[in-house]
Amino acid sequence: MATAETLAPAEPPHRPAKAGGRLSPLARYLLVRLALIIPMMWVLVTMVFLLMRVIGDPISAALGGRLGPEQIAERKAAAGLDRPILTQYWEYLSGLFQGDFGRTLTDNRSVSSILIENGAATLELSFWSLLVAFAVGLPLGRLAARYRDRLPDVLLRLFAILVYAAPVFFVGLLLKLAFTPFGWPSSGRASIGTELALQDVSPKTNIMIIDAILYGDPSYIGDVLKHAMLPAIALGLLTGGVFLRLIRVNLLQTMRMDYVTAARARGVSERRVMNKHAFRNALVPVVTVMGMQIALLLGGAILTETTFEWKGLGYQLAEYLIRRDFLAVQGIVTLLALIVAVTSFLIDVVVAFVDPRVRF
Repeated sequence: MATAETLAPAEPPHRPAKAGGRLSPLARYLLVRLALIIPMMWVLVTMVFLLMRVIGDPISAALGGRLGPEQIAERKAAAGLDRPILTQYWEYLSGLFQGDFGRTLTDNRSVSSILIENGAATLELSFWSLLVAFAVGLPLGRLAARYRDRLPDVLLRLFAILVYAAPVFFVGLLLKLAFTPFGWPSSGRASIGTELALQDVSPKTNIMIIDAILYGDPSYIGDVLKHAMLPAIALGLLTGGVFLRLIRVNLLQTMRMDYVTAARARGVSERRVMNKHAFRNALVPVVTVMGMQIALLLGGAILTETTFEWKGLGYQLAEYLIRRDFLAVQGIVTLLALIVAVTSFLIDVVVAFVDPRVRF
C-alpha cells in the first residue's frame, strides 16, 4: 500500500552549484606564465648588476688613462658609484621600474635611446632571419621526412647539423667572400645614399625596409633588401637547421598516428595525408621552440651584426665591450633579457591557443 512518503513528489536531483568567478584553465596558465617573468627578470637583473661590479670599477675601466684621479672621482660621484653597493642596487632597480636603463660612460647616450635607434635594426634582422629559417626548415624538413633513411634524408640531416654547428660569424665570412666579388653589398643596412635619403622619412621607424616603403622609391627598397640578404642567410641558417630536424621528427611521429592510418585506409593520397593531416600538427612544436630560438637569434645577432657592420643592439654591445663601458653593457644586456622574457611569454600565449593541452 502506498504511503505518504512514496506518494510525495521526488526531489529534483542535486546539481552542483557553478563556481562563480573561477578562472578558466587558459587564464590560470597565462597568469602563472606572466607571474614567472617577475622573479626570472629579477634574477637576471641581479646577476648582471653583480657581474658588472665584480669586474671592477666601470669608470676607471672606461676612462682610466684619459682622465685624472680627481675627474675619475667626480665621475664616480656623479654616477653614484661611490655609494654602498646596496644603495646602488636599489637605485638601479628603481630606475628600471621607471624605464631608465642608465647612460653610457663613453658617449653619454641614454640606453633607452639605444633601444629605439639600434633595437629596430636587430628587430629587422631577426625578422629576415626567421623568414630564412622557415623557408629552409619547413620544406626541407618535410622532404627529409618523406624520404626517411634514404639519401635525401641523410644529406639533409647532415646539412642541418653543419649549419647549426658552424659558427655564425664563419658562415658570414664565407658568404662575404663568395658574393662580394659579384658586387653584392656585404656591410651596413643600406648604401650611404639610401641612408641619407631615408633620414627625411616621416614618421621615421628606424626599420630600413619600412622607411624605404614609406619613402616610395623602389630602388631604395631593393637596396635595403640586398643589404639584408647575406646577414639574414647567415643568421637564418642557424635556426633553419633546428627547424629542419624538428619538422622531420614530428612529421615522422605524426605519420604513425591512428588518424593518419585511418586516412590512408580511406584511400586518401599520401600527399594529402602529409599536407592536411600530418604537417599542421607537426607545426605545434615548432611554435613552441620559436620562443627558445629568440635567445639563439639574439646571441647570433651579436656576431652577425659585427661581421656585417649591421648597427643593431649586438653591434653596439660589441662596441661598448671594446671600450670597456660596462654601464652600457649592463643596460643593453638587461634590455636583451627583457626582450627574451617578453617574447617567450608571447610565444606561450600563442601555443596555449594553438594547443589546448598545454593549459593543464
